[in-house]
Amino acid sequence: MPQNTHPPLVPASRRDFLSRSYNGIGALALAGLTADAARAEGDLANPLAAQVPHKPRRAKHCIFLFMQGGVSQVDSFEHKPLLNKLHGKPLNRIPNISGELQGRLTFPHSIVGSPFQFKQHGDSGHHFSELFPHLREHSDRLAFIHGIKTDNQNHGPSTLHVTTGSQFPGSPSVGSWMTYGLGTGNQDMPGYVVIQDPRGAPMNGAAVWANGYLPAAYQGTLLRPTGTPILNLASPKGLTRPSQRKELDLLAYLNRRHLDRRHDAGDLEARINAYELAFRMQARAPGVVDLSREPAHIQRLYGLDNPSTSAFGRQCLLARRMVEHGVRYTMLIHGVQNNAYSWDDHGDVKGRMIRHSKEVDRPVSALLTDLAQRGLLEETLVVWASEMGRTPFVNGSLGGSPGREHNSWALVMWMAGGNVRGGARVGATDEFGLRAAEEQIPIRDVHATILDLMGLEDEELRYLHAGRLRQLTDIGGEVLEGIIS
Repeated sequence: MPQNTHPPLVPASRRDFLSRSYNGIGALALAGLTADAARAEGDLANPLAAQVPHKPRRAKHCIFLFMQGGVSQVDSFEHKPLLNKLHGKPLNRIPNISGELQGRLTFPHSIVGSPFQFKQHGDSGHHFSELFPHLREHSDRLAFIHGIKTDNQNHGPSTLHVTTGSQFPGSPSVGSWMTYGLGTGNQDMPGYVVIQDPRGAPMNGAAVWANGYLPAAYQGTLLRPTGTPILNLASPKGLTRPSQRKELDLLAYLNRRHLDRRHDAGDLEARINAYELAFRMQARAPGVVDLSREPAHIQRLYGLDNPSTSAFGRQCLLARRMVEHGVRYTMLIHGVQNNAYSWDDHGDVKGRMIRHSKEVDRPVSALLTDLAQRGLLEETLVVWASEMGRTPFVNGSLGGSPGREHNSWALVMWMAGGNVRGGARVGATDEFGLRAAEEQIPIRDVHATILDLMGLEDEELRYLHAGRLRQLTDIGGEVLEGIIS
């Protein structure tokens, strides 16, 4: 038999191994960095050009419904009859609770039973309180996520955590990541639109829809509730469109000359593109937001004929029109800061929940119905979220109109449309609705799931910032496969 002519294997020292593999490891790292840099730079001529998703998914658009203030899960979507049996009594000692919630439990408190009746609906058997008579009709379209955990009990940081993946200012919002990864299908409208409560701004204001360290082209565009939909969009009086086009061409020429002599001038590139987008929007946007073009039965469907539902009904109807016109991500915000118009119900949870839910129940149901009737729900991911849940108790005396405190351990969210498995549920809270019954679901897992449902891989959607590859979930999230079909 022929003898083995290979030299004998000699164990390499750690120093030899590092020396020999240095170039290979460096090449791999360089390849990763250049790939991410290429995606970060995108199409310099058009940073919002449509991109190929990482995986096949039906959803091409996302509508994110954000309820500012902290929706009470035990008065909306979680039936906890034990609370009514123990109404007025303190909770037994709860182990392994930390932070502000632990502090609240150490002070005198009383369990607050829900004043609302619950029933199961659809083949899914999802629980809905009587506050949502319209939304419950879509029970088998919705996939619920129970026991979501955010890292802060306070409105400001928790709002940022849900909308940007970080409780600290300066990170890109979910919509910014989505338009960065996918671009948009209509170059005459922004890729990312925000329609806030006409009564005021949410906690953190524009930071909720900011681009953070991503290029400026990926920031959300705020639509105004009345008048010109976008500030400074209307053409100056006396300026014809051909004349304006000539002015923009000259400005673009000068800006391009300036840009050619400079590298890494992302802000200038974004401004050049913003001028061009604004010019195109002058012809398209006014018609998109003109709801008078909608037939009367559609306006009634969304509740535009009712003072209680007209404001959020308008937001939801605009969201449907954004989908029709190719906008990638639309964020609707209901609630203002943490005042009387928000879901921050520390007192009179009964009266306030009746008012909040009445404002949104019919419009949200109409949005799902309308999208489905037009064949658009299959290509639209709809997400319901808030920044936290509420406690099953109130601190201090029970009083005549008790409320509920902050609870970052029991946020409930639902999704519908696209590849969402209608009727599914993942996670569960304990018998009090205080926290997850088993393992908590971190908000990063929800973000990873949202990206997945839009065809984006969390680990592949990255951006090099301050010497580190950043992503929406920061340390990575696990996709909640149970709600994906």
